Amino acid sequence: MGILRVKIKPMHRDDVESVVALEAKAYGEHHWSKDSFYNELSNELAKYFSVFNEKDELIAYCGSWHILEEAHITNIAVSPEYRRMHIGEALLKTVIDECYKNMVKYITLEVRAGNTPAIGLYEKYGFKSLGLRKGYYQDNNEDALIMWTENIFYDKFKSMYEQNIAVLKEKINIL
Repeated sequence: MGILRVKIKPMHRDDVESVVALEAKAYGEHHWSKDSFYNELSNELAKYFSVFNEKDELIAYCGSWHILEEAHITNIAVSPEYRRMHIGEALLKTVIDECYKNMVKYITLEVRAGNTPAIGLYEKYGFKSLGLRKGYYQDNNEDALIMWTENIFYDKFKSMYEQNIAVLKEKINIL
């Protein structure tokens, strides 16, 4: 199999049905509603992106809020059959690139304490765990790690980011 080719585009209202279906596959019965996504798409602070495969099927999405100099990643979801194919990493790249465009210096998120693949990805991109939210996830009362980047405009971060992106480009083709 060759390199996976995907399209990453700003999320539109037409994507919401597919996004909610993906949410159910990715997270089970505890997931966001259609109304939640429609509200996010009309929120001027929110930046959401959809990922499509070569058949133009929605296979992943992510969202973040930009508030002054900070971005908060609200969610990254990849369809189970497309996990471990660097799509989550491509979405993280999209969020970081959007932060660079909008002069956002810091990025934060919460991640399930038991989600070691996601934690590993975030650490690879310079996120550090700076706290814990006890019982954060309502479906099973799991704790969440609170993770932050340093200033993404610092040379140390930019150098690490550029190295990671060079490797990513060999693994996935973002159209």
